[in-house]
Amino acid sequence: MSAGFLIRSPDEEDWREVRDLRLEMLADTPIAYLETLQAARRHDEAYWRRRARPRSDGGITVVAVTDAGRFIGTMAGMPGVGGPTLVGVYVTPAFRGRRAGVTDALLDAVEAWAREHADVLRLEVNELNARARAAYERRGFVLTGRTSPYPLDPPSLELEMIKRL
Repeated sequence: MSAGFLIRSPDEEDWREVRDLRLEMLADTPIAYLETLQAARRHDEAYWRRRARPRSDGGITVVAVTDAGRFIGTMAGMPGVGGPTLVGVYVTPAFRGRRAGVTDALLDAVEAWAREHADVLRLEVNELNARARAAYERRGFVLTGRTSPYPLDPPSLELEMIKRL
């Protein structure tokens, strides 16, 4: 427990909270994810239950949960060809920033998982998402110079960043 919230992995019984947080994140920052809010709203309960289960690919999903049980943030790490990759990053607006500590606590958990697999953690951030990019830079991520088109808005680019662990 830290400052009124707990970092843990979700399980199938958390499916409603996982769904609600996902819908919130897609509404708040649509350029940050590879899914639209409209598509996510069409998923059924079985989908959300599967999404809430522990990852079967060797990755990790963590959530920040307040003392009152509200899900306020999430991040995931997934194995990949280029090594561990940070994905699905979100913290609800009222809990953003260094003082709240939610982003740092979630990222600490994903970095600990990544260290078990490699010495570098990578991510992609949309070039238009300056707030997220600044948060990553504050945590030691640097641009690699690699880019790729953002699939939901091809004129914008995803920027690769890495952090040595």
